[in-house]
Amino acid sequence: MKDCCTPEGGAYDLAVIGAGSAGFSAAITAAEAGARVALIGDGTIGGTCVNVGCVPSKALIRAVEGLHQARGANRFDGIEAEGRVTDWAATVAQKQALVDELRAAKYADVLPRHENVDYIEGRARFDEQGRLTVDGEAFPAAKIVIATGSRPHVPAIPGVEETDALDSTSGLDLTALPASLLVLGAGYIGVELAQLFARAGVAVTLVSRRGVLPEAEPEISEALERYLADEGIRLARITGYESVARDESTIRLAGTGGEGFGAERLLLATGRVPNSDDLNLNAAGIETDARGGIVVDAQMRTANPHVWAAGDVTGRDQFVYMAAYGAKIAARNAVAGEARPYDNGTMPWVVFSDPQVAGVGLSEAQARAAGHEVVTSVLPLDAVPRAIAARDTRGLIKLVAEAGSKRLLGAQILAPEGADSIQTAAMALKARLSYEELGDTIMPYLTTVEGLKLAAQTFEKDVAALSCCAG
Repeated sequence: MKDCCTPEGGAYDLAVIGAGSAGFSAAITAAEAGARVALIGDGTIGGTCVNVGCVPSKALIRAVEGLHQARGANRFDGIEAEGRVTDWAATVAQKQALVDELRAAKYADVLPRHENVDYIEGRARFDEQGRLTVDGEAFPAAKIVIATGSRPHVPAIPGVEETDALDSTSGLDLTALPASLLVLGAGYIGVELAQLFARAGVAVTLVSRRGVLPEAEPEISEALERYLADEGIRLARITGYESVARDESTIRLAGTGGEGFGAERLLLATGRVPNSDDLNLNAAGIETDARGGIVVDAQMRTANPHVWAAGDVTGRDQFVYMAAYGAKIAARNAVAGEARPYDNGTMPWVVFSDPQVAGVGLSEAQARAAGHEVVTSVLPLDAVPRAIAARDTRGLIKLVAEAGSKRLLGAQILAPEGADSIQTAAMALKARLSYEELGDTIMPYLTTVEGLKLAAQTFEKDVAALSCCAG
């Protein structure tokens, strides 16, 4: 920790506001370029991903996945297995120990290795003259990168503040499982948490206004909705939220169409809000959009020529790897005078449901809206040998291509191991491969990724007429 606000010799070359993954990426990148950097953090070091997001959620998802696999082992003749929660508090404590370990290994213990970076603990804000301050004191810095992340969104539903509602942070810290749970929002956070708690034995109702994973391909959203229902999750689509209130031991949600739902606890999974509202950005000439995201150009620069922004605070591509990627670009552009552009054209994304959902590039609707003449291929997983051998054919693969050139434009996968296969599609898009070239690529037999090859061949062939590995 550093108590003073300037290094020896004057101002810092770069001040980075926010000590999460984007902040660390920006600080380390700038330091490697020879800049003197101040990394300003307020609160627990490490940001969302390691503390309350990716790491804790995926640890618990994997824990209950084991329960589900044990219960489903009877799909194999001669195999019987069972699984149950015996001590959820112990499971959560193990999760927290992992969080603490990774926070130290990947954040706190990393700082001493970078002599050009000073960690400043305090609250950063712009004063009325647009100057950066920390805890109210002037903080001289030639350039600034804002990387303050985001927080769970609380919808404006009458009564919600009085219901002790959970969010994606507090939900993952519960040491005692409720008997029943209402989950509001069926985007990636809502889907992951609804399935997590359902597999742990909680009666879950998943309520949304736009259906399950509304941004995914409709074939994938519809199929995943069926699989969630098969696991006992109650799915409800409503037009809007009228009110929420606690009635003795039950929280009751009223929809605008007269629908009513009740559960012991309520979990809000209605998106995330950029942490931009407490920085006094207007005084520094920094613009935000309607949702509070800091507006940046292709080089991650804000309307203030001395300030850049990256990560969740920009309100786009809210994935930890994209936060780190954008912050690296912002830092290089800020301290090295470069003009590197932010490019998310081949950004893979994953939803850690089961089956997993993963995608890259344009959906069919996005490709058509962009003016492409489109052809598509949809391959059910019961045509993929890996799924047949595993006796788990839940899922499908959809590819989108340009009709004339046959160039791949996008891919989405719904499969138990889909997350580990999407990078192959991302590389294919980056290389501007046609579906013929993807279909001719050698891929190992009895893998999920082989489904991409088969889906590519499905544009022009009936894969059911091919023998094993005949493609």
